Amino acid sequence: MDQRPYVDWTLINNFMIDAFKAVGVPEEDAKICADVLLESDRRGIESHGCNRFKPIYIDRINAGIQKPVTDFEVIKDTPTTLVADAHDGMGMVASYKAMNAIIEKAKKFGMGMAVVRNSTHFGIAGYWATMASKQGLLGICGTNARPSIAPTFGVENMLGTNPLTFAFPTDEPFDFVLDCATSIWQRGKIEVYARENKTIPKGVVISQNGEPLTDAQEILEDLTKGQAALAPLGGIGEELAGYKGYGYATVVEILSAALQAGSFLKMLSGKDEEGHKTHIPLGHFFIVINPEFFCGEEEFRKTAGEICRSLRQSKKAPGQSRIYTAGEKEYLAWCERKDKGVPIGESVQKEFITIRDRYHLDYHFPFE
Repeated sequence: MDQRPYVDWTLINNFMIDAFKAVGVPEEDAKICADVLLESDRRGIESHGCNRFKPIYIDRINAGIQKPVTDFEVIKDTPTTLVADAHDGMGMVASYKAMNAIIEKAKKFGMGMAVVRNSTHFGIAGYWATMASKQGLLGICGTNARPSIAPTFGVENMLGTNPLTFAFPTDEPFDFVLDCATSIWQRGKIEVYARENKTIPKGVVISQNGEPLTDAQEILEDLTKGQAALAPLGGIGEELAGYKGYGYATVVEILSAALQAGSFLKMLSGKDEEGHKTHIPLGHFFIVINPEFFCGEEEFRKTAGEICRSLRQSKKAPGQSRIYTAGEKEYLAWCERKDKGVPIGESVQKEFITIRDRYHLDYHFPFE
């Protein structure tokens, strides 16, 4: 049983909006950012929700390596494509504007694609893909990130965890949403383990000597120093097809950087030549496809839903009572949490109190 206190969604949403405003984020942008973070917790993806509110966003703004005001500059605009520069602003705001733009393009012309350069962390990739699926469209997106993954047969962290994400509308209560990193684990999950003093399983992270690392706090420090690396999907070497995860991570890196002539690999380390923290100029790509220009939305939903149902109804392994399809567990997490609120662990509780007191925000939390 989860022993953490659950806090009302509206309370946490309003608190984060006011905290973002306190560090200079405009109100409408703050609403977008808070919603992206809470959507992660609504789906049960806690590695990218409240856990990251302070360290990834508030702290980076205060450190001067991320701008609170997003200057979203359109570099190139065609009927079906968009190239934009976020100028180190809020990645979630830049992504919101890019997705809205290409959703309209896809509605009119069948497809739309956008790339954004000089951006910052944009939250869970699934948020952007489901912006499309909620409107009966197909959403695909990805982003590069700070170097974390070692290439197959290597030990140096070169590639980011680089999620490749898809959201497809179905005729079921929930969409098919595949939102996962191209590494076995992403950095955010290790952050959660570090907060909870849990040990990382062997094979997820390797040292410079090719040995497995299991201490979560040590791993986070070594990843930052470039002294450890995450294994790609499939694991270390080729025995379990780690080259596939390595290849997909590279695909995301290329699509995130090459189409907009942006930064990549070690250019995203977040450190300057003297080792000081600096901007992490991430690149994102977004694709929207309109099924009305193919078989039609209703037929697409029906077929996609039937595929998912057939998979869930297939023969189960001994001892297993259920088969899931992508997006189902997140839907069930929301069904379980929508009336209970946001689960807030002890470390995040302390962060919220610190932010509230620092900016003199008028909030009282039930966990106090």
